[in-house]
Amino acid sequence: MAQKNQTFETRMDLPEKTRTAMVKLLNQQLADTFDLYSQIKQAHWNVKGMDFMQLHELFDDLAESVLEYADMIAERATALGGAALGTVRMAAQNSTLPEMPAKTVEGKEVVAVLADRMAAYGKSTRAAIDTAGDAKDEGTADLFTEVSRGVDKHLYFLEAHLQA
Repeated sequence: MAQKNQTFETRMDLPEKTRTAMVKLLNQQLADTFDLYSQIKQAHWNVKGMDFMQLHELFDDLAESVLEYADMIAERATALGGAALGTVRMAAQNSTLPEMPAKTVEGKEVVAVLADRMAAYGKSTRAAIDTAGDAKDEGTADLFTEVSRGVDKHLYFLEAHLQA
């Protein structure tokens, strides 16, 4: 169930209709970002197996990067005159990502699940770049482009564990 977004006056020259649409887009990505963050932390806390330490540290690094994306996305929503809808419950209600299976703990299986989530997040981020570009909001498109580059690198790191 989507939350109604509060708006604030701003002197930003983007049309109100564009800002409203971008805040909605940003909040959708914020929900997915927080969900992805929580799933990575779930993996970090529960991974088991021979590669435990390596994966434990990798997942912590990934989570830290994803948390930075959440902050960037939320701050862009507020810069556009919107409100960032960023609680855990809001993310749970609005995320488009599949849930992390609770019993997934074996290293390679956890990596595969996270790679799937990272790929889905990358896909939605690239769609957000296009949406923002079509709306002529280059600032939001640029933000999502930055996130996309990082997500692609994170996906590469995860997939490298699965390729041989």
